This record gives sequence, structure tokens and C-alpha cells, in this order.
Amino acid sequence: METLLQRRPRRLRQTPALRELVQETFLRPSQLVVPLFVVDGEGEKQPVESLPGVYRFSIDTLTQKVIELYEKGIRAVDLFPVLSSGLKDAKGSEALRPGNLLTRTLQHLKKEIPEMCLMVDVALDPYTSHGHDGVLDVNGAVDNDRTLEILAQKSLLLAEAGADVLAPSDMMDGRVGFIRQALDDHGLQHVSILSYTAKYASSLYGPFRDLVGSTPQKGDKKGYQMNPANAREALTECQLDIEEGADMLLVKPALHYLDILARLREETTLPLAAYHVSGEYAMVLAAAEKGWLDADQVLLEQLISIKRAGADLIFTYAAERVLENLQS
Repeated sequence: METLLQRRPRRLRQTPALRELVQETFLRPSQLVVPLFVVDGEGEKQPVESLPGVYRFSIDTLTQKVIELYEKGIRAVDLFPVLSSGLKDAKGSEALRPGNLLTRTLQHLKKEIPEMCLMVDVALDPYTSHGHDGVLDVNGAVDNDRTLEILAQKSLLLAEAGADVLAPSDMMDGRVGFIRQALDDHGLQHVSILSYTAKYASSLYGPFRDLVGSTPQKGDKKGYQMNPANAREALTECQLDIEEGADMLLVKPALHYLDILARLREETTLPLAAYHVSGEYAMVLAAAEKGWLDADQVLLEQLISIKRAGADLIFTYAAERVLENLQS
């Protein structure tokens, strides 16, 4: 026979009011960061087949989308350029060209909606013809130190164009300190750094890489992204990034690495982010298309689990889909 004590948990689940009254974890629109993709042109809104509900926008339509997101309670977007192959080369030269697509996007958005927090990814893979996150040496490996110099120059260009937060995702050693020093030396102390502290060499980036054209032409990214089997290494990366001046830390992907997120939460008081990546989003939409699950409810459950594991903010393609379900 059940005791009265054993019945206590179920008594607090009986009505929506009770469930909400004792709810432990909350997800709010202002805690979500929306990745957005920009292309050249005007009036462009190109659907992405592998990411239903995601589009490539030109600057004018992107601006409309950012204003719409702000009105819905979103307070930050993360911007990625989608370039034609003709603009890419082995050194990622377009990343350093004044007036490139991303700098023009930042300038326009900062003028039209200055209230929105503008984040930008800092890596070279959208700009390189070989698809790697840095420049290559004579042996075809990513040259860490040469890449740092380019990332610092790119960071200055983006910060001066209006970026509020720089998010180095390249996983080069020492890049946080290198970028922080460059920003400070040029009077840009107010610009924050959100470091991809634990970016794993995951198989879940496929839709994103197809979207921006950053699939490596040769080899893979295991030489600089983290081994999925390693957890202690993430703690080391966390300590190094804090010492180098990171303002926020990020784990990517999110769902497969909730244990890493939880361990980092115990290690630092800095704000923690998690990236609910393209593959994590796309697999839910693909299953929903088959009628196997309710995409909106599963996506909401996923984001709640990320928040529960310790994330303060979540990068996700699902933001708009879950907004209406946050009180469910």
C-alpha cells in the first residue's frame, strides 16, 4: 500500500496551475539566439531544404525578419554570410575586405534596430575554398598561428561595423586572448567575446555546412574540433578561455553534450550558451514529416532540457516554433 508520502509528487501534478506553480526550469524568448543567414541581392528569402523554416535572406528581408523577432521577444541574433564560390579562396580573403556582405549587414541592422544584440560567428570556413576554419600549411593542415592573425583582423572589422558579441568558433588555440588583445588595443573594450569553448567534431553539422558551403574539400575538422569521447578536455578549454578573457562560453552541439554543459556549469559562474545545431533540429522535422512525433512539443522539450542542464542562453533554429508553447 502506498504511503501518503509516496503520493505527494503526483498531487503536485494534478492541474496546470499546480504544475506551473512548482515548475523548476523556465525558458523565455530573451534567452534564445536565432541563427540567421544573409546573401547578396535584394528581396531574397530562399528556403533551405534541409532546414524547414530556415531561409537565406538578403539584407533588406533580413532586416524585416530581425525586427519581427525583436517584437516577439527575441533579443539576439547570430549572423552568418552565405557566399558564392567566386568570393572564396584558400586564405579566406573576403573575410577581411572592408564593405563585405557581413559588415554591410551589421551596419544596416545597427542603424535600423540598434536595440537588437548582434552576434557574429568568427571563423574562416564560410570564406575558404577548402572549407576549413583556418588557412592551411604546406602539408594541408590548419596553421593555428597564421589563422589567429586573420581572425583578429576579421574581429576588428566586425566590431567596428557594429557587432556587439564576437563568437569565435574556429577552435584555434589561443584565439580568445588574441582577439581580446586586438579589440582592447583598438579601443573596442565594450565588445564581448562568446567563445565556442567546447565545439565537438560532430556528425550533426551537415545541414549547416550544406547551407553555407563549408564542408571540407579534403580531410575533416577533427584536428581542431574536440573528440566526442572527451569530457575532461572541455574543462581545460573552459579554464583557458576564462584566463584569456572570454565573457561567455558555449557548448556545441547541445543535446549530445548535456553532460559537458552540466560539468561546465559547476566549473564557472560565467554565462553559458549551448548551440542546438542544425542536425538536432532537422532530425525532429524529418520525423514529424513522417507523422512519428509532434515537432513543436519535441523541440520545446529539447530546449527545456538544455536549459535544465545549465545553459543561460540557447542558439536554436527552433526559436519561433517554440515561442507560442513556452507556457504549455
